[in-house]
Formats: sequence, structure tokens, C-alpha cells
Amino acid sequence: MDTLRIWGRANSVNVQKVLWCCTELGFAFERIDAGLHFGQVDTPEYRAMNPNGRVPTLVDGDVVLWESNAIIRYLALKHIEQAPDGAGGRLYPVGAAPRARVERWLDWTLATLQPAERDLFWGMVRVPPEKRDMAAITASAKASGAAWSVLDGHLAHGRPFVEGDHLTLADIVLGGYARRWYGVEVADRPDLPRLRAWYDRVAERPGFQRYVAPPLT
Repeated sequence: MDTLRIWGRANSVNVQKVLWCCTELGFAFERIDAGLHFGQVDTPEYRAMNPNGRVPTLVDGDVVLWESNAIIRYLALKHIEQAPDGAGGRLYPVGAAPRARVERWLDWTLATLQPAERDLFWGMVRVPPEKRDMAAITASAKASGAAWSVLDGHLAHGRPFVEGDHLTLADIVLGGYARRWYGVEVADRPDLPRLRAWYDRVAERPGFQRYVAPPLT
């Protein structure tokens, strides 16, 4: 397969999940800085690829995709196609029920976790201390803790990864946000031992260490 081109800044959680996914699947890629202070996303050329003007954008030959969760699904499916014996199906398991169980966490991240944690991350990482809205940060921390408690409870069934014995797309998507959760100062952080054990486990993956673990900026 030709080298993939991925547009997006390295400190974007949505770009990180794509880079981590590529690493798990063994896909070669070139990343091109775009977004925030790198600009480019408002140029006519970029908007022709991604009319939203956001990152990431994937270019794979004639295939151009935006929305990070769609991109990682595409990559996993492409890998499965290249491994017809089924060896490529661990990240995105084959079968309606196993795949739906992975899919729900991708949707849950967008609908529940990301809105809950946004003010916490932005307030603590991307806003100068003197300009922080501590009321919004505190509320976000509380909502984030409640969301993470859901995953902690799910992990009570003894599974090492979110949906069983193997890493899936669910772990990749959630792992990026868990990096934020454990990477910022949170007052009265709830004690979620199963979540922490899972996080420590996914944090050992080479793709996480290279693309997700660097300091939050």
C-alpha cells in the first residue's frame, strides 16, 4: 500500500488516535502539520479535501476521508481486506455483535465523554492560569469523573481491554482521552482502580508511547 498522508497537528487527540491506529496495523504514513497555529485548514486546497476545516484528514490514493472515527474504521477494514484469513480483525472484530460492542464506545466518546471533558482539558492545558474559568473546569472535572466511572464499572467484568482480551478501536479512542484525564490536575479525582489498570495497560503500547504519551499542549 502506498504511504498514507495524514493532515493534522501532533497534539490533537483526534490525530493521535489515527497515528496510533496506523502503528497498530503497520501502515506507513506521512503526517503534515495542519490546524491551530499551523494554519492550512482554511485554504481552498484543504477545504476541498475537508470542508469542515478541521483535522485530521486522511488521503489514501483516491480516498479522502475526514472524521477521525471514520478514518480508523477505514484503516481497520482495509487491514482486514488485506488479511482475508481474519488475522486483521482484532482491532475491529468481525461479526455484528462484537463489532457493535466496539462501535458503542466510539459513539459514547463523542456523545458523552468528549463534551464532559472539554472544559477541563482546555481550561487546564490551553488557557493561561490567570484566565481560567475555575467554575467551568470544576464542573467539567466532575462530569468527566462520572463518565469515566461508567468505563470503570464496565471493566469490573475482568476484561483486560475494553471489549475483551485484545486491543480494539475502542481502546484507541478512549486511550487518548484517558491520557488527558490522567495528565491534568484534577481536584478530588475519583478512585477508579480498574480504569487506572486498563490505562496503564494501553499506555504500554508502542503507538501510545510515541504519539499519545508526549506532554499535553
